[in-house]
Amino acid sequence: MSETSDNDADGRSPWAGLQGIAFAEVRPAGHPISGTVTVPGSKSFTNRALILAGAAEGVSTLTGLLRSDDSYWCIDALKRLGVGVEVEGTTARIDGSGTRWPAKSADLFIGSAGTIGRFLPGVLAAAPEGRYRVAASRQLMRRPVSPLIDALATLGAEISHEGEPGGFPMTVSARGLKGGKLVMSGKVSSQFISGALIAAPLAKAPVELEVADHIVQSDYVRMTLDAMEAFGVEVAHDEALTRFQAKPQRYRGGGFAIEADASTTTYFLALAAATRGRIVIDNIGTATRQPDLRLIDVLERMGCKVEREVGRVTVVGPERLKGGFSVDMKPMSDATLTLAALAPFADAPIAIEGVAHIRKHESDRIAVMAKALADLGIGVDERPDGLVVRPGAPRFAELETHDDHRVAMSLAVLAAAGEGVRLVDPGCVSKTCPVFFEEIGKLGVPVELF
Repeated sequence: MSETSDNDADGRSPWAGLQGIAFAEVRPAGHPISGTVTVPGSKSFTNRALILAGAAEGVSTLTGLLRSDDSYWCIDALKRLGVGVEVEGTTARIDGSGTRWPAKSADLFIGSAGTIGRFLPGVLAAAPEGRYRVAASRQLMRRPVSPLIDALATLGAEISHEGEPGGFPMTVSARGLKGGKLVMSGKVSSQFISGALIAAPLAKAPVELEVADHIVQSDYVRMTLDAMEAFGVEVAHDEALTRFQAKPQRYRGGGFAIEADASTTTYFLALAAATRGRIVIDNIGTATRQPDLRLIDVLERMGCKVEREVGRVTVVGPERLKGGFSVDMKPMSDATLTLAALAPFADAPIAIEGVAHIRKHESDRIAVMAKALADLGIGVDERPDGLVVRPGAPRFAELETHDDHRVAMSLAVLAAAGEGVRLVDPGCVSKTCPVFFEEIGKLGVPVELF
């Protein structure tokens, strides 16, 4: 793993694709996009599994690993903590430390990985000793983490900050967690709840966690609980995920198969929807807990033919997409921009609601997408919690990606069905899908990188 400077780092790693590429010009496909796609591994599951394997006692083997910027920095952090990690292709072998990190002092850099930023501090603080500085990219430094840090402090964690309180860079002075009762908000990010839950069983005494309001995307907390159980830890909770009880336990190493990324899946399915094509995703289906696959329900509402199977999904686009409805995208908010990119091709406006929290993701996704659509000549109304997109014929334009992988991939979908776009800094897709432009090129979308 290479050295990096956290002063001006943009979160790109040696695993990033498109290094040295300034622009991606995506031109109209001019024909239905059809084919079968095998989607890379889930970013959410990859980083959960890596953190839990590193904190577990014994050896773990992870298969289906996503090779992306976020996973690179997670592996880099584990190695700097002294954890043995061997990666071959999409398989990783991790010799866990049981949170007794071999390195008692380390400088860690986590890039733009929000999941690592929310999952790592707790397992660092749970160590019996050590002092660990955690730095991040400029983008992640702008994203909130205070609710998690405050919760960990209640459990006895000692975490200090060099800049804004509750932000990066931070230093964790490990001395173990004492346990106790937490009251947290889940309305900004489910990752705060997940981060506290991952740390809770490592405390010296039981931890009770109460959610004061609601969890913005509860499916991701269920995914966290599933991953924890796979590593030998069980947390009692009510069905509504408002109360949790974690007894002191240790994570145990083992095998973990990482499933495909449902969020990435949405861009390929949207290509079929927008171009009257047919796309088969052959490695994820109805068995997944990942919420973004529910976009297929919205696509069906838009007139697509959808075939659902346990391990695969097929979407066939109609002659003209249907609009004229509103949809609460909060449960599947990472697919918001995918739907916004499809909406201009519908026969009536589509109102997207319930996603105010995505203003605090890699970019202000509502504002960024509203401006991009306007620059393309599409009628759009920006609202506090979403946007209304009206039918139109997108024109060609050069658009900023704002170092946001979901902006880049959704606009590429729109470009293939419209008049094309030139994307500035397309390499941001390396956060979750470094091979994205290569894959849409294989499907017949003209792409020029320069």
